[in-house]
Amino acid sequence: MRLALLAGVLLLLAGSNARPGGATAGCPAAGATAAYTNRTLSALRARTDVWGNRLLAARGGPTYEGARGYLKPLLFARGPGGKPLTASGVYYLPFAQPDGPRGAGSVALHVADGSQIISERIGGRSLSVLVGDGRERFGSCLARLAAPALAGGYLPILETRYTDAVRARYRQESFAARAGRLVSFVQIAVDARQARHTVRLRLGHSSFTIRRGALRTVYAAWPPRAVTPAAYAAARASVNAYWRERLADGMAISVPEPRVQNAERALLIQDLVLTWRYSIGNPYEEFSFPESVDVAQVLAEHGFESVARSILTTSLTREPTPYPNWKKGERLLAVAEYVRLSDDRAFLERTTPVLRGYVAALGRQIERGGGLLGRERYSSDIPAAVLGLHSQTVVWAGLRAIADEWTGQPALAARCRRLAAQLGAALKRAVRRSERALPDGSLFVPVQLLDGERPYASLTQERLGSYWNLVMPYALASGFFAPGSREAKGVLGYMLRHGSRLLGLVRAGGYALYGRDARPPVSGTDQVYGNSDARFLADNDQSDQLVLSLYGNLAAGMTQQTFVSGEAATIAPLDGAAYRAMYLPPNGASNAAFLETLRVMLVHETPSGLQLAFSTPRSWLEAGKRIAVSGAPTSFGPVSYSLAARSGSVSVRVEIPARAKQLSVRLRLPRGRRIAAVTLAGRAFRRFDAADATLDLSGLSGPVELVARLSGTRAAH
Repeated sequence: MRLALLAGVLLLLAGSNARPGGATAGCPAAGATAAYTNRTLSALRARTDVWGNRLLAARGGPTYEGARGYLKPLLFARGPGGKPLTASGVYYLPFAQPDGPRGAGSVALHVADGSQIISERIGGRSLSVLVGDGRERFGSCLARLAAPALAGGYLPILETRYTDAVRARYRQESFAARAGRLVSFVQIAVDARQARHTVRLRLGHSSFTIRRGALRTVYAAWPPRAVTPAAYAAARASVNAYWRERLADGMAISVPEPRVQNAERALLIQDLVLTWRYSIGNPYEEFSFPESVDVAQVLAEHGFESVARSILTTSLTREPTPYPNWKKGERLLAVAEYVRLSDDRAFLERTTPVLRGYVAALGRQIERGGGLLGRERYSSDIPAAVLGLHSQTVVWAGLRAIADEWTGQPALAARCRRLAAQLGAALKRAVRRSERALPDGSLFVPVQLLDGERPYASLTQERLGSYWNLVMPYALASGFFAPGSREAKGVLGYMLRHGSRLLGLVRAGGYALYGRDARPPVSGTDQVYGNSDARFLADNDQSDQLVLSLYGNLAAGMTQQTFVSGEAATIAPLDGAAYRAMYLPPNGASNAAFLETLRVMLVHETPSGLQLAFSTPRSWLEAGKRIAVSGAPTSFGPVSYSLAARSGSVSVRVEIPARAKQLSVRLRLPRGRRIAAVTLAGRAFRRFDAADATLDLSGLSGPVELVARLSGTRAAH
């Protein structure tokens, strides 16, 4: 397990906030203003999500445009010891064309500022791009670099634009395609019409001279090979075709906000490259528990069954140290969830011998420990042996889930249920002895049961508070605290009033970026752990908080047009730098957190049925807009639906899975609109709640079509 609180040193950028690796003479420094720094520190000092609460209170609710106004964009990537991850310090994008479900066999790392392409891993062979006089690194002056973007909004084709010191302009495009081996292709269009003198463009050992006033397009490849415009175009078309075909394997989502749509596709592409890898091309290229298992579960929910199965197969080859109970519980839960979504009984049969061993080992502890599992290491970074609520509840959930799938193993299933009942009863006793009701009406439930862990006034004020904030959601998402229960409401209240979230993102100390000795309120975010947060919020019908998380993640948790995120991200400026930094990006689990948030907003499972469109942004049902989901895997069979809004009505079409006992659709209408009446096949349909605009379709089957007639007018923003 990798938490974004690994010790590091405080990153010091050179001079007056010059970018790592040197800066162009005469280029304005990109420094944070005193007002910006004070504003971020004030938000970090608060115990509530002050920015998020402002967005929630806005008449139209949270929006991307509202969220992006609070923080500077992410740009820099850092590694162990606070060192820049690349020569320029800017993050890279992983480009590959995997042969199968195990992900990338070979990868090209394209630095987002257009300055460098690296083969396979940081420190490997690379191609550098130099411009102007042949010594200026492409993109080195941030004031003259346009925001990096992806072709078509989501394809793994990097687009950058730059103006050099002599006023020559460049449009660069790069990608990686299989041409016998993985090859990176580069196209650079040079406009020297306003250049002060002749321009020299250098791509590795190749040099091109562009006279003042001329236009020229240069093609190159890495590793080096001859590239014609036709060969470049053919390779680009192959990338487009490959990834469109791969994405078609999963469920289809259509929402009326292109940025959300693009992010969903781009993050799926990244995770289909990474698969079991926590990151790629850097020291985090490893299987990480429980985060990589989270990725498998999310990809299964999005319809990529073969990739999910491959990740789970890899997980079963990893040693169960240093926290074996948590790992075994995660594997039981993830295998069960994969099987219920895919109905892949052959996989369950193949893994049963290993999983049976897990049940036996867990059972011995439960039976000799009075119902609780034994103490084990808190996490990779916290060596204390604890009765961890996070690991124990995951085991409880895993035993219950796998029992439901072992229909062909009745004795084994029954033993799992007995053990889960024993563990659950013991956990309830331990929680009652350990929890503390607070004067503000919230409830503190410790991660370290029976050890006297006390409430944290603000979770990021102490290292253990940050860790509580990262691992507690695993317990909350397990279902151990029943949705809507006293405990669930109380813990949610504690999180919202004691510094758990910022712009809807998971907060953490961010010591890997700021240094082990960083003093509060300096801290960051760690959206790697947003998966469980999203599940807990959906279970407790916290629609607005989910919308906030979606937009907060888009605006502050990842790069804004290339959708790359790391394990952690800075909030407080690092030594005055304006642009923010990430720790060891890209990160598959952080990607999955956004995908999971979007999934539960659109399709949320309960033990007995489905909740569709329960948490969508209200603007998505403005007149003329449409939401559609096709082929979403669920425990009850695949589900598809569409919601099409008109000026005075919403048309609803749902293909109801045969096994769903309960199914509801919510119309998250713009403020001021209400459901006045509903018809089903032209006849009055009265099973709807006008207060929350929810239609109860339980008991219906097959494709159904309804029309909800609206009253009222949309309130102005």
